[in-house]
Amino acid sequence: MRTTKYLWEKLQTLQCHFNWCLELKDEVDVGHILNAVALKVEHTAYHNHSFYLAMRAYLQQLQGNNLEALDSLREAETRLQQDHPANFSRQVLLVYGNYAWIYYHLVNYEMVELYLGRISEICRSLSSPEPYSVQIPEIDAQKGWSLLAFGFRNGEEAAECFQTALRGDPSNPDFQAGLAISVFASWTHSFKFHLWDKARRLMEQTLRRQSQNNEVKMHLADLLRKRDRRRSMGLTMEVAQNSLNPEDLRNAAKLCMKNFLPQAIGILRQAIALAPGYHLLQSDLGFCYKAQLEGATSENREEILAAAIESFQRAVEGNPRSIFSRLELAQLYGEKAPLYAQELYQNLLEELPTARKRCQQAIYLHWGDFLLQRKGLDHQALEMYEAGYLIGGGHIHEWQLLRQRLMKLAEKFEEDSEMDQAAAVFGTLRLRPEFQK
Repeated sequence: MRTTKYLWEKLQTLQCHFNWCLELKDEVDVGHILNAVALKVEHTAYHNHSFYLAMRAYLQQLQGNNLEALDSLREAETRLQQDHPANFSRQVLLVYGNYAWIYYHLVNYEMVELYLGRISEICRSLSSPEPYSVQIPEIDAQKGWSLLAFGFRNGEEAAECFQTALRGDPSNPDFQAGLAISVFASWTHSFKFHLWDKARRLMEQTLRRQSQNNEVKMHLADLLRKRDRRRSMGLTMEVAQNSLNPEDLRNAAKLCMKNFLPQAIGILRQAIALAPGYHLLQSDLGFCYKAQLEGATSENREEILAAAIESFQRAVEGNPRSIFSRLELAQLYGEKAPLYAQELYQNLLEELPTARKRCQQAIYLHWGDFLLQRKGLDHQALEMYEAGYLIGGGHIHEWQLLRQRLMKLAEKFEEDSEMDQAAAVFGTLRLRPEFQK
């Protein structure tokens, strides 16, 4: 038996999830991605079910569930044999790499050697100069899908992976779809026109080859929502009528929320029937009811408020660690049961030190709103807004909302002749005149 150092060095060269430096911020991230992967396993539009099962194994191992992870890899191997019998060996390297790492964590070095040997045999059969890695399009695409699954913030790097994959297999429709989605993902984090235009062209090309690709269809609808509203809604309604993928239906509902609220609610109920445990569907339904509150009459306001609260409660039951769902729930209870709302906010404030920066911004924003709107405590609200506004990094959306709150408070202080206080707020605003990550 080789030494553990020797095995470790070999493991470092494998092409698998354990070596791809996929960014996970915390345990919440792991749980969130596991939920998303579960939907992908059942509903992916591509021939990559086994890939998502391998990713599930990786995430399960991170949670310490090694035996469950091995079960996922066995399922991935079986699915690969069904879906890719002709090129099984080229597709299975990722699965074998994850196997080797998990057995290493289980201190089963004999099995680590077994899978290293299998990988080496495949690499040798593919004429690779390296014993445990090989440059083939399948691996590049698997890494690209992995990056997208871990967040659209990885769009640029994912696009590079799919471009490399397409150089090796230019006509592969799944690789083309992956590239289109990756460029769209990059656009969602920069909103640069050249990325918008490139994503549109790539997605149109993909749909000409894969007319039933509802994932791409929904991303194209999102891309066109401001420039070609008619086409955007046409694509959205197509997906709503034909898709059985809860994530596609969720995206369709999102595009309907602003102008077609009843349709959005109907689509979300359809999606919830397909995936009742998917907490984001319940959360989005809560946002729909919350939007209905804005135009509610005294006769139906209580009923809509109760429906919104119920939806966010179910979202929290599905994901108890979701700070945003709990903040929405607290805000809604602020109208109906302010003492309970305050208790919810206090619990969230206790989590501030360990929360992500965007979550910290949101907690300060919502708690500040509660202090201002429910208690009339201008100066205490100001402290919260300033604390959230001065957090380095975070997210531009919350930063903009905090900036707006500070501007309004500064104007109010001026109206109330509190000129020193107004000047202090403007001084705070000058500390971060532009959002910076």
